[in-house]
Amino acid sequence: MHDAPLSGCAEDGVERIPEISVVIPCRNEEANAEAIAQAVIAVLEPLVADFEIIFIDNGSQDRTVAILRDLCRREPRVRLIVNTRNFGQMRSPTYGIFAARGRAVIGMCADFQDPPALLPEFVARWRAGTAIVLGVREAEHGRPLLAAVRALAYRTQRAIADHPIVPGATGFGLYDRRVVAAIAALNEPEPFFRALLVETGHDLETIGYSRPARAGGRSNNHVFALLDFALNGLAASSKRLLRAPLYLAFAIAMLTLCSLGGAVWAGLTGHSVQLWLLAAVLEGQSALLFLFLGLIGVQVQLVADRTRNQPLVIERERVNFPPMP
Repeated sequence: MHDAPLSGCAEDGVERIPEISVVIPCRNEEANAEAIAQAVIAVLEPLVADFEIIFIDNGSQDRTVAILRDLCRREPRVRLIVNTRNFGQMRSPTYGIFAARGRAVIGMCADFQDPPALLPEFVARWRAGTAIVLGVREAEHGRPLLAAVRALAYRTQRAIADHPIVPGATGFGLYDRRVVAAIAALNEPEPFFRALLVETGHDLETIGYSRPARAGGRSNNHVFALLDFALNGLAASSKRLLRAPLYLAFAIAMLTLCSLGGAVWAGLTGHSVQLWLLAAVLEGQSALLFLFLGLIGVQVQLVADRTRNQPLVIERERVNFPPMP
């Protein structure tokens, strides 16, 4: 554990609660880590008296952790959580947000695709009373295939999710402490944060921006990583998927009744009823199968709702955090 002097201490030595916490998840961001910290500090210093920047490293294999440790020694407002391994794009950023102590928390990426210049507008709207302020991409640089995967994921999630996310919102934004506490209380094992923000029901505003290209390094979000994230988000934010077999069972049951009606018609008109009856039997069996699958899915959902008790990540170390009470 590496510790540097704590910032924001009052004259009596008691650690002050920062007004703003900025949480920056990172993995293999040696080219951007220190630069994004300095950019955030330059933006917030004229605006906020007390703030903290929390990096949470999710299994970097380059010099990211070493660079951030050195930065923490030089800048006490920067803090670091190092995970024991890569815990995924949902769990690690959310864990970092839960570790923040600010009265409002800003989540952003380390690669400058979330522009620090928007932070003053986030803070201004929050101070005016808005609980959630999200940046929404209006345009982005990148490969067409990645853009197509993102667009498909947004459309699918909004079509069937219990709490549709804001299109173009990646999580870059500001969340009031009440919002963070409400999401933490849900104890989600795979928290799809963008949907959980909407689920809290707090008032939400958006700010459009054109997403710039990465400042340096390579993105960890290849097509399959984004597809995996989209599927996990869909499963985490939609209970309708577990009930889909029940809907299918009902549709097949209606088809079974039609086949039985066809058999009656065939018998009355002197035609063969064998194919109609065979179709009715097969359809009836399928309806029963999907009925039981649907009931099992609902039970799985209930079990999952009642047994959410796993840690989001396991820490290897913390740097520059105040002592636990």
